[in-house]
Amino acid sequence: MDRLTEAAGVSTRTLYKHVGSKTGLMASVLDARMERFFGRLDVESVTALFEAVGQWMTAEGARGCLFLRAQGETGGTTPQVAAVVAEYRRRLQELIRRVVAHELERDDHLLADQILILFEGAVSAASYLGARAIDAAGDAAESLLRSSR
Repeated sequence: MDRLTEAAGVSTRTLYKHVGSKTGLMASVLDARMERFFGRLDVESVTALFEAVGQWMTAEGARGCLFLRAQGETGGTTPQVAAVVAEYRRRLQELIRRVVAHELERDDHLLADQILILFEGAVSAASYLGARAIDAAGDAAESLLRSSR
């Protein structure tokens, strides 16, 4: 918090006045990140999904999933943070299900779950494999999609 207030050029008191607590700050950061993330992932195909996350990683860095890290930091028991993490996960599942349904012209929840797992794994693996993790997951997702047609 000291480094944050110094970087922001505000006092600790001012920061807490606006966010309420460290938990409030975490929830606010996660919520803002979620909105930016989904704003960049307005896609209609599996290829575009993995391309968009690759572009996100190039712009934002590949440090793993911020939502997973926040959940780990709070132990998953902080209601304010847990609520934002749950909303992120819900929206990600919804996005991938919508993309898969668009590609296949039908719902396929198993395939959507498989692509979700590839997506989440790629985000994590990109922290040590770089862009090739996103490329490999995208290729695997395309292969699964082709076999489901």
